[in-house]
Amino acid sequence: MLKFLEVFNWKNYIFTAIAVISFSNFVAVLFGQTIPSIVLDFFKVAGECVILGVVFVFALTWYFKAKPNNKPKNYSIVVFDIYGKKSHISGIRTEFKNHDVAWSFMKQYKEMFPLYNFGLISDIPNSDKPTIFRYI
Repeated sequence: MLKFLEVFNWKNYIFTAIAVISFSNFVAVLFGQTIPSIVLDFFKVAGECVILGVVFVFALTWYFKAKPNNKPKNYSIVVFDIYGKKSHISGIRTEFKNHDVAWSFMKQYKEMFPLYNFGLISDIPNSDKPTIFRYI
């Protein structure tokens, strides 16, 4: 019976149990916390890179597709009579450098001369004919 107790020494079991528990704890921490946190950090950074790349591609596409705004530097008001023919009213201002100012004067002229129509035109570069922006 003494030989049986020597073979199955309780000290050997304790050291083995401690080693198994320590290794189990190491594996649990490795697969439960360390590896998932590394993978999640990787995908967070990868997601940020993908979003930043999409924004950059969108900005480049928009920049190259957007046409520059060639705003005219001078605007003119053209007067039309009841029959649609160009006419002239003495004493009104017809040349402007600002679209909003020309539009404001055009509305005022329409109130002052209700039997006439007015067109806001300008010469755009690379165009053969004047362009009408507004007509009342």
